[in-house]
Amino acid sequence: MRGTAPAIILVEPQLAENMGTTARAMGNSALVDLRLVRPRVSHLDERAINAASGADAILENARVYDSTEEAVADLVHVYATTARRRDMMKRIVTPRKAAGEMRQALSLDPIEPVGILFGRERTGLENDDVALANAVIEVPLNPSFCSLNLAQAVLLVGYEWYSSVDQTPTEQPAERASPPAAHQDLLGLYEHLERELDDCGFLRLPDKRPGMVRNLRSIFARAGLTRQEVKTLHGVVTELRWGRRPDRPLRSERHSSLAEQRTSDEPSTDGPTTDGDSSAS
Repeated sequence: MRGTAPAIILVEPQLAENMGTTARAMGNSALVDLRLVRPRVSHLDERAINAASGADAILENARVYDSTEEAVADLVHVYATTARRRDMMKRIVTPRKAAGEMRQALSLDPIEPVGILFGRERTGLENDDVALANAVIEVPLNPSFCSLNLAQAVLLVGYEWYSSVDQTPTEQPAERASPPAAHQDLLGLYEHLERELDDCGFLRLPDKRPGMVRNLRSIFARAGLTRQEVKTLHGVVTELRWGRRPDRPLRSERHSSLAEQRTSDEPSTDGPTTDGDSSAS
């Protein structure tokens, strides 16, 4: 059932057989939510169906997306699987640790949806994909030969998920005043912030822009922001834009002007007001 287990997200899978064997691995692990980002061939190709060995329903119900951002938009927690270290700060966990964290997130009320990113067969995930993740899953394997095919990687992570079913979290997360931000909330913040940084010239160097954008996204992705915090950051970015206007009055002048306007709009009276405390503002 969707929403009660992690989503498996394949980014630009190239071979139909790999999508089929991935579906088979998901079936072994009681995973059903398969998401495909720009697959090179149809996931309903006969070769994929044959390779699924009976897990046809997972392929038939798979959803296809145009971008990784769209595929993770509804998720709160996203893990990226990678065999190589990246030039960005990310929390690194084993599949077993990730499985326990995902169980905890999905046991909350309301649940906090989770997903796992898997990269291209030959090159893995790009840095832009990893930047969207809250944490990175690294599998402890022989460092001189740590190559896994796509279905092997999914099965390994899926096994840890399935075998963690009887694990009870030893500690409960602190209650939040606001629910956690989903990735669609974060993507809106990223676009808002990047647009303003483009306008003010901070991202003016074309060769450095992609790396700076990835670093900014990575910072917010691992921060565990709530929806209210995202709204606050939107307000901060908007206020900074207001502050760049050459005709903008100082904040104190702006507030004084608003206060004077409110005073001039109030009807004059010699008696006491009857609509509440007039000193409140």
